[in-house]
Amino acid sequence: MRLDKFLCKSTELTRSEATVVILAGEVLVNGEVVTSASSQIHENNHITLDGEKLTARASRYIMLHKPAGTLSSNVDGDHPSVFNFIPLDNTCELHIAGRLDADTTGLLLITDDGRWSFNVFNPKYRCEKVYRVYLRDPVEGEICGEIALEIQNKFEHGLKLQGEDTLTLPAKLEFVSAKEVLLTITEGRYHQVKRMFACIGNRVNRLHREQVGKIRLDVDVGQWRYLTVDEITSIPHH
Repeated sequence: MRLDKFLCKSTELTRSEATVVILAGEVLVNGEVVTSASSQIHENNHITLDGEKLTARASRYIMLHKPAGTLSSNVDGDHPSVFNFIPLDNTCELHIAGRLDADTTGLLLITDDGRWSFNVFNPKYRCEKVYRVYLRDPVEGEICGEIALEIQNKFEHGLKLQGEDTLTLPAKLEFVSAKEVLLTITEGRYHQVKRMFACIGNRVNRLHREQVGKIRLDVDVGQWRYLTVDEITSIPHH
């Protein structure tokens, strides 16, 4: 964790205020003055400010049901930020693990634990993400017919996205109807779901994330809750 972020998490200082006291030489790490706000510190380091030992607050892990027309951002932009739905203190410490486009709805995971959020979308851990996808064009023929099977095989064997050299990791495609599917992927490339369907000449009209790993969305639109211990530990954390 960066030193300035640690100060924010262990005091009431803002990021800019933390930088000021660090530059002033008021922060010691293991007994030595550190004047770089970006210095990386570890959990077992002894960190003091004006001689007082600092201890970081416990990490927070949150599920939010993202509405359409909102930004996966800490601040408002062309659309309102999703953080408007979370009336908590120190939301500047929080970040989103796996952003969704403004028009995409569903499960957002929000935390201040950088290692945990990194692992959510680290292909090494093959954490499954389940999306409900509404398509522009129906898949012709029977849902279990040859065309549907051919598309499923393409997704299972990997697709070459435009502008990329490596195939996508194996993905599972289940047909709910001719224009509605469930897609399970284990990575998080830029606009991946939309680009995957573009590869087969279709277009995503609406996209909704239902599940990440064992964490399943179970709150109403615009609502949030803290994750349970079981949900938190279901994501590899090394």
